[in-house]
Amino acid sequence: MSTMDDLRRTEVDGLRVTWGLLQHHLIAIVAVHNEHDTSPVVSFSPGNYPDLAAARELHPELTRLWDAVRREFWTRLIPPQTQVARRRAWA
Repeated sequence: MSTMDDLRRTEVDGLRVTWGLLQHHLIAIVAVHNEHDTSPVVSFSPGNYPDLAAARELHPELTRLWDAVRREFWTRLIPPQTQVARRRAWA
């Protein structure tokens, strides 16, 4: 896998996932830590980071966390339009 553009963090239910984008469109999961004491819950080795779909398969118990990563990814990729912009688009 190529180098990540930047690392991001998403928090849900006391867990913090570190993830990044590969080639601007592929989500790579780096690690999941307990938000309160930073103890590792799940971690992957560099060069072997799973994408979001693989992470879901490996750790289905973290569905809410994976859903939050997906929402954040799409929100950054396609920022929500303002109410005024939506009205203009349909005018």
